[in-house]
Amino acid sequence: MLCQNCNKKEATVHITKIINGVKTEMHLCEDCARENQEVNLSQPFGIGIPFSFQNILDGLFEVSGLENEEANDEIRCPVCNMSMEDFRRTGRVGCGNCYETFKNEMIPLVKRIHGGVQHTGKVPKRTGGLLKVRRDIDKLKEELKTSIDNEEYEKAAEIRDKIKELEKDANNENNKGEGEK
Repeated sequence: MLCQNCNKKEATVHITKIINGVKTEMHLCEDCARENQEVNLSQPFGIGIPFSFQNILDGLFEVSGLENEEANDEIRCPVCNMSMEDFRRTGRVGCGNCYETFKNEMIPLVKRIHGGVQHTGKVPKRTGGLLKVRRDIDKLKEELKTSIDNEEYEKAAEIRDKIKELEKDANNENNKGEGEK
């Protein structure tokens, strides 16, 4: 692919910018990229904006609708006196109490980054069989409640039967584990 600027040399620098949902791409040779004001090859990642955790946080707060700085700046942690603006600027909380103080502002951010707010973790295969069954039972109980609320009684009966079967297996596994001790 030839450079979009000089149309002479091979394009070796490829830049994709997404601003307000509009994607633009530039394909430049190294010489044209050095001359381009938007591209600074001496900066990290070859872009004009230095990369930092702060840049990511700022973007996530804006997307999450948390840019109402006046309301958030009034809230301060009673233990360390940190404000939401301080957190936004540094990317760190001041103390453990900050999590409780800024909970309403942080929950949407954590959901956006991790997809949820409850840590599920991984369970070792050889020791986690019973825990996996219990998690499956909990999920099925939620499905059962939803089915009953939606008046899907046949589906609810099937889910109930699956729960009973899993509980029976869990009890057998638990009793087997106690016998080995």
